[in-house]
Amino acid sequence: MAYDESIKNFASLLREAYETRTPIAPLRDQIGIDDLELAYKIQHSNTKFRVANGARIVGKKIGLTSVAVQKQLGVDQPDYGILFHDMEVLNGDTVATSELMQPKAEAEIAFILRRDLVDEKITAADVIRAIDYAVPCIEIAGSRIADWNIKITDTIADNASGSRFILGHSPKKLDAFDVVNCQMEMRLNGEVVSTGNGANCLGSPINSTLWLAKTMAKIGTPLMAGEIILSGALGPMANVKAGDRVEASFSGLGSVSVGFS
Repeated sequence: MAYDESIKNFASLLREAYETRTPIAPLRDQIGIDDLELAYKIQHSNTKFRVANGARIVGKKIGLTSVAVQKQLGVDQPDYGILFHDMEVLNGDTVATSELMQPKAEAEIAFILRRDLVDEKITAADVIRAIDYAVPCIEIAGSRIADWNIKITDTIADNASGSRFILGHSPKKLDAFDVVNCQMEMRLNGEVVSTGNGANCLGSPINSTLWLAKTMAKIGTPLMAGEIILSGALGPMANVKAGDRVEASFSGLGSVSVGFS
């Protein structure tokens, strides 16, 4: 099979899995675990498909910001996925689990950019200047791969296991809270299920955003003003199901919540 044709076929498998809500076997069984470039090409194929069919790109998400998870998947770097307009769930609202696949919730800090980041030689200072404000965020991860049996190429091809995101409504400038020592607590039905702080995200959410900005500039699709950046989880994920409610609070930054029906 021709290389380009195989990319289209793998991308189609993931789309069909999403459309039918039927998980598929790990793609690594066919593409291996070393060819990250191929995995991103599969992701990009589905990005082009979605845009061609009316979806709007509103930002990017960073995954694998935990060193422990990186070691588990055998990688030494984060990965990224694309945020589309229809992935947003409003703060305090409810999302139907019938729309999701194997959902898990995690809490992180989201940034909204006010400046483009087009140069791959940027520094952390450039990232700080480019951030307009931060908001609390819950990401709902979801996998099109059966039983979350994933390695690095599976999750990259599968849009970094992206599904939905919820933004809090308490925007803060970076000088209004401590992005590194910000404490996060995520509750599931009132019970604490995840804790962490900004330092758990590659040392700082600024570091993860810097990695993303350099990576996106290098491949010719730089981060642009107005984009939403999900900077990476501050603590472990939690499984969610119909009837659950998740609330995440961040010291100095506020809170965000979502329900599942």
